[in-house]
Amino acid sequence: MKTDFPLGPPLDFLQHLWELNHALEKRSASMERTMGVTAQQRLFLRCIGQHPGLTASQLARVLHLDRGTVSVSLRRLTKKGLVAGRRDPKDSRRVALTLTARGVALNRPDPRTVEHVVQRLLSRSSRASVASTKQVLRRLSEELLAD
Repeated sequence: MKTDFPLGPPLDFLQHLWELNHALEKRSASMERTMGVTAQQRLFLRCIGQHPGLTASQLARVLHLDRGTVSVSLRRLTKKGLVAGRRDPKDSRRVALTLTARGVALNRPDPRTVEHVVQRLLSRSSRASVASTKQVLRRLSEELLAD
């Protein structure tokens, strides 16, 4: 019985994207069980840890996410005691994000994370290969958003 089902270039490419998405979701679920945060929440912690004082709007722009999505995740991280917000005395609408002590503890490199797996892959890949992959993914995002 043949197990290979040719789909053609577009569907074959999408098949690989869905495979990646599935793998990311599985690692994210594992991270939530073992670390208490999802992969996306961990990414937020890492960004805030590298840039204390970042606002929710800035975080949304950096990660190319909807502001509402970012707000929901930040509320969860705040409820977990990992992120704190401080109102800007000059502009009360602006809330500067920082990590709490618990957030700082989770901001360290950890082999259980998606980030660790990506770092390992990047260290084994050529710069040209990484640049080409990023370019294709960026162009795909632009094409999808243009329609």
